[in-house]
Amino acid sequence: MSQVISPAEQKQIRLDRMRYTKNTLSSRLTLLAIVFNVLYFVSIYSTDVGSWYYTFLIGISIVYNLVFMLMAFLASEGVKSYRIGYAWLLLALSAGQIIRIFILPLQAYTATVTISKVTYPVMQTPQFIYVVVMLILSAVCCLIAGIAGIKRSLTLKNYTASLSEKAA
Repeated sequence: MSQVISPAEQKQIRLDRMRYTKNTLSSRLTLLAIVFNVLYFVSIYSTDVGSWYYTFLIGISIVYNLVFMLMAFLASEGVKSYRIGYAWLLLALSAGQIIRIFILPLQAYTATVTISKVTYPVMQTPQFIYVVVMLILSAVCCLIAGIAGIKRSLTLKNYTASLSEKAA
């Protein structure tokens, strides 16, 4: 004979399971954001038009990519354990990815370089669209991971607080 579980009991079970399971949604989305970032920088750094890319800005971009990937990986591990601070970090990383669109890709897209009296665009339109889409996808993954991380962290925090009140 099967027992029917009410919606309230199902919610209680789901909340109780959160204490013993990891927040894999936020963690996996963050790892996906890293993958999109890698696709972005492979496209940018594989381009070689004259000496335009040999600037201080590229050096800063390389350092930022390394910092982004390290912080995103750290956040992916932190949000697994429902630590809300790492979810806030993901929101900041998301904003950083959006801001980056207006720095290197936009400058490269609007720039030209002259080689042997022939003017070439530094970045073609298809590549510009590709790198912008990669940054947007990375930002969206971080944003959703951060929002889900905050929501789930607060839900678990409130649930464990309610358990403490019931025990007292």
